[in-house]
Parts: sequence; C-alpha cells; structure tokens
Amino acid sequence: MEFLSEYGLFVAKTLTLLLALVAAVVLVTVAGRGAGKGGKGQLEVTDLGDELDETRVRLQAMLASKDERKALEKQHKQEVKARKGGDHRSRLFVIDFKGGMEAREVAGLREEVSAILAVATPQDEVLVRLESGGGVVHGYGLCASQLQRLREHEIPLTVAVDKVAASGGYMMACVADRILAAPFAIVGSIGVVAQLPNFHKLLKKHDIEFEMHTAGQYKRTLTVFGENDDEGRAKFREELAEIHERFKQFVGTHRPQLDIDKVTTGEHWLASQALELGLVDELKTSDDYLLAQAKTRRVLALHYRTRKGLLARLGKQGAEGVLEGAGQLLGRHSPWQ
Repeated sequence: MEFLSEYGLFVAKTLTLLLALVAAVVLVTVAGRGAGKGGKGQLEVTDLGDELDETRVRLQAMLASKDERKALEKQHKQEVKARKGGDHRSRLFVIDFKGGMEAREVAGLREEVSAILAVATPQDEVLVRLESGGGVVHGYGLCASQLQRLREHEIPLTVAVDKVAASGGYMMACVADRILAAPFAIVGSIGVVAQLPNFHKLLKKHDIEFEMHTAGQYKRTLTVFGENDDEGRAKFREELAEIHERFKQFVGTHRPQLDIDKVTTGEHWLASQALELGLVDELKTSDDYLLAQAKTRRVLALHYRTRKGLLARLGKQGAEGVLEGAGQLLGRHSPWQ
C-alpha cells in the first residue's frame, strides 16, 4: 500500500509538471505577443572612464604600502575635485553593435547615432564595437548609412572588430576612418548569396497543384513551390551580380587603397591576413584601445534600451516562475531519488 501511495503521488506530480509546462508555453506566447507593445525606449549613458579609473585606484591601493595608499587617495580626490569644476577633455562615445541576420538592431543604432550627433563635435570621436556575420542587404545597408551620418558631420569614427565583421558587417566597418581588429577576428566575405528550396517535384508527385499569378515579367523570378525556368534563374543571378557590384563600389569608395577585385571574391580572412590586404588598419582589441583613450579622454558608452510592455514582462517572469516551482516540487518529493 505504501508503494501504491508513493506511486500515486509521483503520477500526480508528473501531471502537475506537464500542466506547468503547458502553462509556461502559454505565458511565453503571451510574452511574445506583448513584446512589441512596450513604451518608447530610453538612452542609457555609462561613464566607462570613471569605472576604469575606480578599478585602477582600487588595485593600486591594494598593492601599495600604507603611506603610498594615503598619497594615492589624496591624488585621486584632487583629480575628482578638478573634474567637478568642469571636464573639458574631448569625448569618446562608445556604441556596441551585435547584429543578427535581419539587422533589427539598427533601430537602437539610429537612436544612439542621433543622440551623439546632438552633442558631438569634430574634436570628439565615436568607437563602434562591431560584431556581425552579415545578413539581409537592405538591413545592413541602413546600418551602414547610420554610421555614414557620423562621417557626414565630420565626427571621427573608429570601428573595432574583436570577433567578426563579415559581409554586411564589413559593409558597416568600411565606413569608418579606421578599422581595428583582434588578430584572429574574421573579416571580409564581400559577396552576395541567396538560396531557397523548391518543392515543385514533391507537389507534382502527390498531384498537388500550385498557382501563382503576377503582373510584370520579373515580379517573381524564382519560386519555392512552382516550377522554375532558366530565364528566371538567369534574371535572379543578374540581380545578385548587380547587388555585388554595388557592394564593391561602396567598399571601394570608403577604402580606395584596396585592390577591390582581389578582396571582393566572397572570401573571408583572419584579421592578421586582412591587415596585409588593407581591409583593416591595425591589429588591436577594443579593450586596449579604450584603456589608451581613457588616459586623455572622457569615455562614454551609449546604449538605447527598448522598454518591454507589462504583458511581455509578466509573461516571461511567469513562465520562469512556473518552471522553477515545478522543478522544486518534483525535486523535493520524488519517491525515486
């Protein structure tokens, strides 16, 4: 009887877990639907210079003798006091851009660039810590245009690539006055690719008809479900070649020193190789660049954060709470431990 009782308890808790998982799925779905219903985002500004300075002072104090520590504290207080009277150093504005395939991150980038243009002068500088393997042409074209706004206002622009700036990512990077890259970062891939499956033969085998009606000879050159022909394929390749040619022209305009035909084959290189080709200007991590600039400049990081709607926040938190509670319940009372 004791075994049956424990087994019944286990079954009940298993059903509880399944219901909890269903509830979590529902809440996550609710969160997804409410994700786009938040209010307007806000710009967050962090003084990276102060953070670096505080870290330096703490480490120096830990390593110093008692007398040296007092002198360091006195010196630091004097520096802080002097800055309160007015910090007249030029500024380095830092933007982080980690782009996905659809380049949706451009929404935050445009807000950050607009904020910088409202206050920056040609004596300041912008550093973009860029990480992207590329994506859709129109998305990354807009991203590159946002960076070009800085150049048009004569604000010096540096791009730092610690991991990857390929394809659309390099389209953005080449806009900069200077490109820094970590030695093993991936750079290049200046090319265009498009691929899609075709299910026409499968549909035909199962006697399934597919109809598509268009107006305009090349409204649809290739299709997923219909039968593709050589004319449509030729037109599609022509369009890809045209986009590639525009990509080459764009890179060549911003990096005229390049042997453009040599570097626009779609290949990618390690930054140490890319330096030899002229795709980057210096092998250096963004961390080293920031440390050096913070000695003479005020370093400010900008991040535009979109506020999530209440429905989205509650849905996500609720799903996490349901799963955590169910896990604790089974972990505490399972008879099979």
